[in-house]
Amino acid sequence: MKRTKTLITLISIVVVFSVALVYLWQKNQEDPILYSTESPSEQTIFVKTVATGNIVPKEEILIKPNISGVIEEVYIEAGEYIKSGDLIAKIRVIPNVSSLTSAKNSIATSQTAVETAQINLQTQQANYDRQRALFEKGIISANDFEGINNTYLQAKQSIEQAKINLTSARQNYDIIKTGTTSGLGNIAQTLVRATISGMVLDVPVKEGNQVIEANNFNEGTSIASLADVKKMIFEGNVDESEVGKIKEGLPLEITVGAIENKKFDAVLDYIAPQGIAENGAIQFEIKGSIKSIDSTFIRAGLSANASIILDKAENVLAIREALVQYDRETKKPYVELEVGNQKFERKDIELGISDGIFVEVKNGVTKADKIKVWNQIQGIPKYAQNN
Repeated sequence: MKRTKTLITLISIVVVFSVALVYLWQKNQEDPILYSTESPSEQTIFVKTVATGNIVPKEEILIKPNISGVIEEVYIEAGEYIKSGDLIAKIRVIPNVSSLTSAKNSIATSQTAVETAQINLQTQQANYDRQRALFEKGIISANDFEGINNTYLQAKQSIEQAKINLTSARQNYDIIKTGTTSGLGNIAQTLVRATISGMVLDVPVKEGNQVIEANNFNEGTSIASLADVKKMIFEGNVDESEVGKIKEGLPLEITVGAIENKKFDAVLDYIAPQGIAENGAIQFEIKGSIKSIDSTFIRAGLSANASIILDKAENVLAIREALVQYDRETKKPYVELEVGNQKFERKDIELGISDGIFVEVKNGVTKADKIKVWNQIQGIPKYAQNN
């Protein structure tokens, strides 16, 4: 029994020893790991955050009528360039019965006032002529005649004022009935004209549509919207996690989805003081003025992205961030420099800003150094295995 156990033990030792020899032999047959190296290079590094939004005109003007009625004719179409004063539309007035009746009553009242004033003037005229004859004969004093004269002049003023009121009442009646009256000339309220020069963005009304005048109690119906499409801005939103990193005056780089291979420079002008909840996150509105769009035509409302440049380092020594290692205890960054054939030495470095791919190296390496690509398998860097 003892001999059997001893034999089994000896056989087990031999098997284990044989397996170990085979493993060591196979390891010796494998190629040694050869690490590749990279040298630092000069880079311009940007630290950015991205906001999504749209391109809109800096100032969009809504043209509204100053009288209610029905659109009789429209003279413009969206996309046209028009000048200030150009005719946009014509309105046919549909008079309000109550207002029309009130205007008629006002005319009647004014007419009565004129007739009354005329009768009073005739009376005062006769009295004035009689008293003047007596004054010239020396029968009445100058003071008495002066009082008569003043009363006569007041009567003349009263009839003139009554005539003015009658004319005003008639004009008001005409405006309520037709939207215009004699004397208004080119400022007839039935003709709607452009208040600025620019492109027509939208004409939301058609012939036959009813429109309401703009007043203190009503915004009125928009007949057209105009804007200078050479002055465009970016309007977008940034997340609450990013809004603390930005400030007014930072440069923006605008890319428009519909315009390929074109970027527009802009400046951040506005950051909303209050956020709005959207899809469970707080978003803050931002606006940026586009500096120049040259001859490029950007349609209002196009989707766009704005890269907000938070920091920038021009022509600095940089390496790929994947080359940096960190000490497990001190968390300080370091790289491994080649000091001989496949021999490397640790070197602590000081880092600057990073864009996620390249990182600025302020201290520790030179442009001539060769840095070990440490994250590779069998001589092939990890980042290159999928290329």
